[in-house]
Amino acid sequence: MKPDELRSKLGGVISFPVTPFNKDYSLDLDGLRKNLRELLKHPLCAIVPAAGTGELFSVSPAEQLAIIQVTLEEVNGKVPVLAATGFNYPLGIELAKQAEHAGVDGILAFPPYYPNADVSGLFDYYEAIAKATSLGMIIYSRDWANYSPSDVEKFSKIKTLIAYKDGQGNIRRYQMIKTRLGDRLHWIGGAGDDCVPGYYSIGVRTYTSSIANVAPKLSLKLHELAAEGHSAELDRLMNEMVVPMYELRARRKGYEVSAMKKMMDQIGLVGGVSRPPLPEVTPAEEREIESWLPKWKTWL
Repeated sequence: MKPDELRSKLGGVISFPVTPFNKDYSLDLDGLRKNLRELLKHPLCAIVPAAGTGELFSVSPAEQLAIIQVTLEEVNGKVPVLAATGFNYPLGIELAKQAEHAGVDGILAFPPYYPNADVSGLFDYYEAIAKATSLGMIIYSRDWANYSPSDVEKFSKIKTLIAYKDGQGNIRRYQMIKTRLGDRLHWIGGAGDDCVPGYYSIGVRTYTSSIANVAPKLSLKLHELAAEGHSAELDRLMNEMVVPMYELRARRKGYEVSAMKKMMDQIGLVGGVSRPPLPEVTPAEEREIESWLPKWKTWL
């Protein structure tokens, strides 16, 4: 898929599927297939396997390739599939090339291992990944990589860069970045479903959803309500369902993955365990998640 074609398709909800692991921490690719078949019943705009929610940092390059290959087989051209890359200069290039060869439609570039690097070095890092393939690339701002408007303006000179995914949730800064660059890039809200009202208030119309792992119908409804300005119904869903989930996810680093996996197991999908160092939810928190299910039933 050419970069401009990919950009034109990025409107709505992007799903980041979890990577199911067996109890011995081996890949459960059959479980992944089951989850994808349920996910693909819904009109998502893109899928990104083995990325943030999919525990990119926990898998080897060979495992990531296997996950991508299974995803491509199940998707079978229905929606764009993007692949994550990052870590460092040579590995970022290697993973991007591997993904293009497998047949993905775009690249999502994570920040490098080195925190708070100079913007000139970051530009070289992102440009090298971009030049490694002919695919459209998205930069993902997360963790320490909290870029300024001038930083993003510099990155925007990379020819195949088509979009920017904010993982900070800082609406003030994101609005400054959008104002400075206008329509040079496609803007994606990437800090979570709980940030949908803030993102959509500044004109973002695409977001990445963790909730899509368990309730794609709810993710799509959040997008629809926010895009159409139905604030009362959006607020109700946020307060009753989304915010309690994100409160639990925020209790310990790693719960943003393991809590979703536990809920998937409870509704008949395949979550499985998370690889260390991500912690599992406690038995009490498992019961708390289970207590949500009657309210979520309509959306499952």
